[in-house]
Order: sequence, then C-alpha cells, then structure tokens
Amino acid sequence: MPLAKLLELLDLETLDRDLFLGNPGRGEGRLFGGMVAAQSVVAAGRTVPEAGLHSLHAYFLRPGRHDAPIRFVVDRIRDGRSFTTRRVVAHQAGEAIFNLSASFAMPEEGISHQDPMPETAPPETLRDWEDVRAEILGEPGARRGNGPVEFRVCLPESADGTPQPAYQQNWFRPRGELPDDPLLHAAVLVYSSDRTLINTAARPHGLRWGKRIAASLDHSLWLHRPVRLGDWMLYASESPAAHAARGLVFGSMYTRDGVRVASVAQEGLIREPRKR
Repeated sequence: MPLAKLLELLDLETLDRDLFLGNPGRGEGRLFGGMVAAQSVVAAGRTVPEAGLHSLHAYFLRPGRHDAPIRFVVDRIRDGRSFTTRRVVAHQAGEAIFNLSASFAMPEEGISHQDPMPETAPPETLRDWEDVRAEILGEPGARRGNGPVEFRVCLPESADGTPQPAYQQNWFRPRGELPDDPLLHAAVLVYSSDRTLINTAARPHGLRWGKRIAASLDHSLWLHRPVRLGDWMLYASESPAAHAARGLVFGSMYTRDGVRVASVAQEGLIREPRKR
C-alpha cells in the first residue's frame, strides 16, 4: 500500500546520535520536496523526546534524486524548558539539498482564537486530484496512481487555460490508518502541505498542468494544535502576490468540524517552458 511505503520511508536509520539515513524511494524525475521535508522532521523529532513540533522553516536547495540515499545531520541549537530548536541539513551525493529549522514546544494553556473555516463542498461529492489532473492534461494515461495521501479537488483548474482567482480548496486524508506516534502524524501533515500550493499562484496566469515548470523554493509551517490525521482535512490556499517567476502562497488547514490545525507559507518558482 502507498501509505505503508511512505511510513517505511519515514522510518529513518539511526547512524549516530544526531545522524540519520533515509531512503528516497523509487521514482522518476525530481524527488518530491514534501518527502524530504517530512523525513527531516522525523530526524529532528528523534532528538526531542517530549515536546511536539510547532513550527518549521525550510529551503529547498537542490532537486533531490531517487538513486541515492539521503543523510540527515541534526544540530541541537537549543534545549529549553518550553521550546526546543533543531536544525537539519539533508545531504545527497555529497551536496546539501534541503535545510530545515524546526521548533518544538511543550503543551501549554493560553489564548486561543481563529478565523472560521471557509465554506466548501463536502469531500464525498468531489473528484480525486489525479483524475482531474489527467482530464485537464487530456491524457487518461497521465494518472499517476494512488499516492499515500488522497486529495479531492474543490475548485479545479480550467482545462483551456482561462485565468482564475489565485485561490483554491482541497480536502485530503491518508489512505489508511497511521500509527499512534504523534511525530509521524506531524511528518505526514508536512508531507501533505507541499501539495497543491504552487498551483494556487499559477491559476491567475492560465498556467495549467503541463504548461508550466514549477518548483518549491522555501516552505514554512505552523502547527497550532497537536495534529491527528485520519478523517478529511480542508487545505485552503491563496496567492496574494507573484513577481519575477516567484509566487507567494499562504495556506490553512482545518479539521472537518472547522478547527484550524495549521498554517503554511511557501514561495515557488513558476515558469513557462522555454522554447528551443
């Protein structure tokens, strides 16, 4: 099963106290950035036995590959009573490909508020992300199969490239049950958070699937509450600005009953394919 394979890839090998080895998994082309981010979260979390992840800030430095293992080096920046900070650099084939700063926090009582979840259609009435993508590409064979996390599309891209508002909504959930480990739930959420975002910034320009080249540049995520994945979660995103082939996107994640669990920010590179 795809989810079982993802969990296997997140089970890093411990080489030393702050050194871990990860398998990138099989595949073609560039390694999915969300995978490297999720593995880096696991590496950092392995060195923080009690506190839970509450934020991360990361840069995608080089495209990852599927043909070489990834070495995760953890720096213990600070161990505090309330907050613990870690830095992780992922190396592949002798080069740094990903840099992560992560903060972990102990549970604490305090202020609490949130904006309401946006209204949208329920996931049961919507189509799978991969089916919509293959239809827009006009290639039924372009469907990439079922991944470890299922996405349902609320606001599909236009098939003819008609510009649309820089906003979208998608439901997502794991294709199966996760173990009880809170670190794994956080890591799978981070994995999922790198999906759909760049599409948001491409929508006003009619750069649909197959008509653009895109890559994540940096990524930030804040966990407002402990995350427990299982039921559907809504991932709403908007792009307030883009310039010089870089699009900025903000995202928010809600449980099905409207509780905001996480906020996300990412800048992505978006280009039209260069003509030869």
